[in-house]
Amino acid sequence: MDRASLIGIILVFVGILSGQVLEGGHLSSLLQPAAFVIVVVSTIGAVLLQSRLPTFIRGIKMLKWIAVMPEDKSKKNVTDALVWSVVARREGFLSLERYINSSKDPFIEKGLKLVIDGVDPERLKEILDVDISFYEMEQRQAIKIWDAAGGYSPTIGILGAVLGLIHVMENLTDPSKLGGGIAVAFVATIYGVGLANLFFLPVANKLKEMVGREVVRREMLADIFFSIAQGDSPRIVEERLSNHRG
Repeated sequence: MDRASLIGIILVFVGILSGQVLEGGHLSSLLQPAAFVIVVVSTIGAVLLQSRLPTFIRGIKMLKWIAVMPEDKSKKNVTDALVWSVVARREGFLSLERYINSSKDPFIEKGLKLVIDGVDPERLKEILDVDISFYEMEQRQAIKIWDAAGGYSPTIGILGAVLGLIHVMENLTDPSKLGGGIAVAFVATIYGVGLANLFFLPVANKLKEMVGREVVRREMLADIFFSIAQGDSPRIVEERLSNHRG
């Protein structure tokens, strides 16, 4: 698991639970199933209402990146790019075909195929830039479900608090039911604000950073394919790579 994510999750729970204990409260008082259902289920419903189902599912699947970050292929791509440029210079574009089968990256496969097919360098760059823009748009749309959840859950927590207070007002004549209603009211607010600021929004921001890194990697590759298609020397390709690394 990503160490920063693990440490962050631990600190979140330690901070809240230890604070509750230090205040003299009981941990069990934070466990309110009714408040949890109100906040979580309603937040999911609100996010689904504003999103397309494929986008929502893609956003949920991206959550695994928080635990297991995608492999950073940038260094390997730099090494491979230098090899491609040397081979293309010495043996021609068709010699790059053998690298297509060994690559498991669809973007690299597409770039190599465009170079091999002799596509005009400017046209090649345009095609790859469109591909990058579409990838970024799709990923950021998926990430928006976490941003949206972070926006909706505090308000829904307040709704839960109001529902709890309504329950209290309905049972003023029965003191035994007052405690449960008040607990739901306050804990619903905690769930709403806590989930937004300690989970939904941090997840969204971390996913944005990951997508940003992937976009930069693809932009670097697009620049390299453009350079190779132009027939630039390996030295020029290396200079382009050093600019991206700098």
